Amino acid sequence: MSLRILAVDDSRTMRTLLAATLSEAGFEPVLAEDGEDGLRQLEETTPDVVITDINMPRLDGFGFIEAVRQGLRNRSLPILVLTTESAPELKDRARRAGATGWIVKPFDEARLISAIRRVTLREGQA
Repeated sequence: MSLRILAVDDSRTMRTLLAATLSEAGFEPVLAEDGEDGLRQLEETTPDVVITDINMPRLDGFGFIEAVRQGLRNRSLPILVLTTESAPELKDRARRAGATGWIVKPFDEARLISAIRRVTLREGQA
């Protein structure tokens, strides 16, 4: 069984790169272009892990994480933040919102895959 990964990013280039990286690692990528689209995809696909950017139009990553955590079904869903931001106060804000981990762009493919495996093992999914 391959893990389904919801990747939420407003950059088409980043979504394409994530899709290729995730597929190559044997995961099933589901893509969303911003937080609102991510919430819609979340209802339709039931992912095992979410990867989200912070800076997006319509609904940013913080709002997206908070919305995901409001639903009972997604309280323990691993959420990795993948962003160009690295400020400690933003990391703290994301953690308080419910993020599981933080990865700074540009990402190292092996580290991203390792982080996904780590959070799914922690949740007993892989």
